[in-house]
Amino acid sequence: MEYMKRYQTWRDNDAFDEATRAELAAIAENSAEIEERFHQDLEFGTGGLRGVLGAGTNRMNVYTVRRASQGLADYILANSHDGRERGVVVAHDSRRFSRQFALEAALVMVQNGIRAYIFKDLRPTPQLSFTLRRLGCIAGVMITASHNPPEYNGYKAYWTDGGQFVPPQDAEVIACVNKIEDLTGLKAADEVEAIRSGMLTILDESFDDEYKQTVLAQILNPGTIQAMSDDFTIVYTPLNGAGNMPVRCALTDAGFKHIHVVTQQEQPDPNFTTLSYPNPEDPAAFALAATLAQEKNADIIIATDPDADRMGAMVRDANGEYQLLSGNITGVLMAEYVMSQQQQKGILPANAAIVSTIVSTKLTRKIAKHYNAAYYEVLTGFKFIAEKIHQWDTNGQHTFVYGFEESYGYLAGHAARDKDAIIACVLICEIAAWYKSRGMSIFDGIDEIYRKYGYFKDSVRSVTLKGLEGLAKIRGIMANLRENIPASIAGIGLEEFRCYKTSTTHNLITGNTSQITLPTSDVLYYTLADGSWFCVRPSGTEPKIKIYMGVAGDCGKTAQAKLDALSHAVADLIGV
Repeated sequence: MEYMKRYQTWRDNDAFDEATRAELAAIAENSAEIEERFHQDLEFGTGGLRGVLGAGTNRMNVYTVRRASQGLADYILANSHDGRERGVVVAHDSRRFSRQFALEAALVMVQNGIRAYIFKDLRPTPQLSFTLRRLGCIAGVMITASHNPPEYNGYKAYWTDGGQFVPPQDAEVIACVNKIEDLTGLKAADEVEAIRSGMLTILDESFDDEYKQTVLAQILNPGTIQAMSDDFTIVYTPLNGAGNMPVRCALTDAGFKHIHVVTQQEQPDPNFTTLSYPNPEDPAAFALAATLAQEKNADIIIATDPDADRMGAMVRDANGEYQLLSGNITGVLMAEYVMSQQQQKGILPANAAIVSTIVSTKLTRKIAKHYNAAYYEVLTGFKFIAEKIHQWDTNGQHTFVYGFEESYGYLAGHAARDKDAIIACVLICEIAAWYKSRGMSIFDGIDEIYRKYGYFKDSVRSVTLKGLEGLAKIRGIMANLRENIPASIAGIGLEEFRCYKTSTTHNLITGNTSQITLPTSDVLYYTLADGSWFCVRPSGTEPKIKIYMGVAGDCGKTAQAKLDALSHAVADLIGV
């Protein structure tokens, strides 16, 4: 068995450190665990690496980080004449081994003659993207597992435009990584010598200040913030991640005076002791923040995930209870606010564009149309939004104004090329203060948007299926759905079926097929006769299958009833 040979090599070869070999010796009698750790290499996918920490080829550890870094270095050296001098910037979040992995990534670059830059401690993912562009680096690396549970870590790779690699480059980088089979020979430079020689630079605080200025530049109504500052209270939790100082500094400099931070979740904590899941999409992550908000009578609660690219917000409903805003609702609030205020101030570009994803709410399209802006949908993954920004910066076809994906990722402006929770925190607090200055709540604002554009309801469901058995079940579900297209769902006829894996759209009314121009992806998309839709895809970062759906109605009650019926029918179809 090949996986057992790999295991024995790692366990017995002194090229691997003593702690690694001891960890593997301890599982010698557990064949299932050995197989799970060694049945494959931890896949360097289109977004990089993400996996459980530990010894083994299918784990996040120093050796898999070196492999990824060597593959990226090989790609740089083969594809850039000035990549050595331009260098690579590396950042990390608060997770276990993040600093060690970040140094390994930087020192592998130095070992290959590539200049490297690294922050002196943790920084948010969007700041990595900004700094890459600011320094003119050829590439960047972010050590993070985003919002995954504490046993995970990961490795995200960025190219010179500040966005993550997109097709076809992502496949080329993956090929460079996959060529490396022997991990025992991979080397990293000596840290002290790398700094002494000038090949490794520790970045100072001036880059923090420059990044913060790009965040503050997105504020549209500073006067409103100032006017409301004495009567507006914020509760913030960084969920023990990298957002603490950047968010607090940005909010303070924006003019907000009353900012209360959840003490138990303020400092970096790789074990996320007070959290089962450090994800601002999860209402449970707000438990301590909600208690503090009640005490302080807060107008809004905001949370950022460990690498501070995702942001979630809670606000009071009509009954005075704090409710978590969905990613779609938050995205729509921001889209309407940014577009309306830029138009009102005469600064909305004539060729303005909004970008969202195929699984996000269709309400955004109506907002864009109302403001005579272009609207584009891309595949899930903020790198595809970043790709559009880069294209338009190059050809001048459009000016990017705003983009979001329903998984709590937002970006206004384009100093960074990844979702930016620091900007999102400032923007959602500004929006809440703006509505309050009008005598309205956020929920009043949402209703105002619905009355203007129609009542759209959207939902997402994630089903976790862990291990090899779970992976096999996910593949089986996708194969079955691909091969057995239903004629109707919830009593409503199916009009169109899109398979992004085969890049084909099937019109079930005419029988015609057409090509999808977006990159291939394991995604299935269904459109019903009444305009409702649902989409199924495996998560690219977690052992989950994700189900998205959306409907529209002439009132909130009608729309919710349609969504409930669709949800039940899709669950029956998929069998989860």
